[in-house]
Amino acid sequence: MKRVSKLAMQLLLTAALASAMLAQANGSANSTNANSTNANSTNKDKPEPVQAGGAAAAGADYVIGADDTLHISVWKEPDLTATLPVRPDGKISLPLLNDVTAAGLTPLQLGASITEKLKKYISDPHVTVVVTAMNSRRIFVTGEVTHTGAMPLLPNMTMLQVLSSAGFTQFANLKNIYLLRTENGKQVKLPFNYKEVVKGNHPEQNIMLKPGDTVVVP
Repeated sequence: MKRVSKLAMQLLLTAALASAMLAQANGSANSTNANSTNANSTNKDKPEPVQAGGAAAAGADYVIGADDTLHISVWKEPDLTATLPVRPDGKISLPLLNDVTAAGLTPLQLGASITEKLKKYISDPHVTVVVTAMNSRRIFVTGEVTHTGAMPLLPNMTMLQVLSSAGFTQFANLKNIYLLRTENGKQVKLPFNYKEVVKGNHPEQNIMLKPGDTVVVP
């Protein structure tokens, strides 16, 4: 009977020791998780690195122009955050700063310019500039095409590419297409013979387009 009691006592002591070790391990794990949560919370309080220009909207080397739409965001300053059009004079209007020149700058350059100006009013401002609409980089297609009007100008877009997007009606005169372009204040007319170009002839006519060009299909 004494042997049974002694064995039972040893089992109880072993169970108690195991329980204490398990509790200590759980406490250590909870402490680690709490520290990780606190670290994440601290990181969330820090501003994200300033990003100027959105990859989905415009590249970092994109030059802002009139009629573009910009989203200006100032971290922790909702009153200074807004989506604005670039006026025909190339400027935007911001609270505190009034008129700020945007045309001719990249999103990164504009963000740096606004940041520098805001330092007079805000301590350590963080500014993000994103081009949400590239309206300054447009071309126009008119005449005997299925899709007339303004069209976004893609990088290195050529006459053939824009015409393939616009499509032709059954009445289109494919031999006498032309491009209207303004150079040095004067409008010039550049001929484009679609039938010859698609055959590989006159490759010099398949020029790259510029903002404001108008393609006419008679």
